[in-house]
Amino acid sequence: MAADRDAQTGRFQTGNPGGPGNPYTKQIAALRQALLDAVRPEDLREIVDSLVRQAKAGDVQAAKEVLLRALGRPLEADLLERIEALEQRLAATPPDGRS
Repeated sequence: MAADRDAQTGRFQTGNPGGPGNPYTKQIAALRQALLDAVRPEDLREIVDSLVRQAKAGDVQAAKEVLLRALGRPLEADLLERIEALEQRLAATPPDGRS
């Protein structure tokens, strides 16, 4: 393990200066601020309204964008069922780990 890390936890020691960071952080922040300054709330509303109209007219890409932004990425259909089954298996496993 590196000398700048705690041997037991692997965490950086107090006083570690860290890495150089992202050299583009200031540039990206300036670009984001320029975008925020340029786009007014009413502009955003018009853009969203247009996207929704396109989706309703059958534009699949527009519909995907609206749904992803409104609902987030879809989970696998059986993900919750798999998690519940795993939890049941874990609950049925004796504390010593033997089946």
